[in-house]
Amino acid sequence: MQTITKKDLIDRIAERCDNKRVMVKRVIQAFLDEIIEELGKGNRLEFRDFGVFESKVRAARVAQNPKTLERVHVDEKRTVKFKIGRLMKLRLQGGPTATPGPGTASSSTDDDDE
Repeated sequence: MQTITKKDLIDRIAERCDNKRVMVKRVIQAFLDEIIEELGKGNRLEFRDFGVFESKVRAARVAQNPKTLERVHVDEKRTVKFKIGRLMKLRLQGGPTATPGPGTASSSTDDDDE
């Protein structure tokens, strides 16, 4: 498995879109900042066919240290849950590698509620 960094993605997108790297970097960072902001507010982010990000609260609980078997209190905390979307699921299962472009018809019938 290879690790792809934000820099790698910025370089790829800049080349693919024939745009300056610095501009692509600003756009991607603004996008990521907005995702963080909205999840921080407790909002749900839906990117059709890609997936859904949701902020969830994990309840406080009592856990156990596996080494010492000592009981430990774990406070309530917020975490992010990601539910995979249709196109990503197909791709990960070895489906088609092409992604639909603008104006491409989708087999989903709920596209008009975007």
